[in-house]
Amino acid sequence: MKCLKCKNELLEKIKIGDVKIDRCSKCGGLWFEKDELRLAKDKKAPEARWVDVEMKDKSINWLQFDFWKDKIKFKVKEGMKYCPIDETPLYQVNYGDTPIEIDVCGICFGIWLDKGEFEKIIDYTKNKADYEIFHNYIKNLALETKDIFVGPESIKSEAIDLLVLIKLLKYKLMVQYPELVKLIFNLPLTK
Repeated sequence: MKCLKCKNELLEKIKIGDVKIDRCSKCGGLWFEKDELRLAKDKKAPEARWVDVEMKDKSINWLQFDFWKDKIKFKVKEGMKYCPIDETPLYQVNYGDTPIEIDVCGICFGIWLDKGEFEKIIDYTKNKADYEIFHNYIKNLALETKDIFVGPESIKSEAIDLLVLIKLLKYKLMVQYPELVKLIFNLPLTK
């Protein structure tokens, strides 16, 4: 398999949790096979694992990415890079509402990230999770509960996402309502 950018062989493997990713030793680009980007993101930012991305578009309805629910903001274009697996042109899409352009294969569902883009995605995901937990908690709780039954991931994975979100409620309460938390912990039932 060759690098999409500098055409070197992708011989180097890096490991993020249990996920083995191909990396170009020259340019630092990363090739994620189907679902590996989500799995690697979940390992790198477990507190934000419930923040997924769902891409809904007729031409590329095969990807599951939540940040693209607003079809007006969603833009896809055929890129200049070719898939290292099946040699078809990759689509360029922005990761959510960021300027990060990722290259996605419509056949094998692989994703190419240039050097530094994975770290930018992790930062974005963490920031998005922080924002959503404080501003849209109830809405996200309802969506995560629904995803257990109809979500793009396995039931177990969706349930873990929901439990992470519920756990974050404790931290939200501690930050926003410290007096309430103090009152709850001082109740006779909690000692």
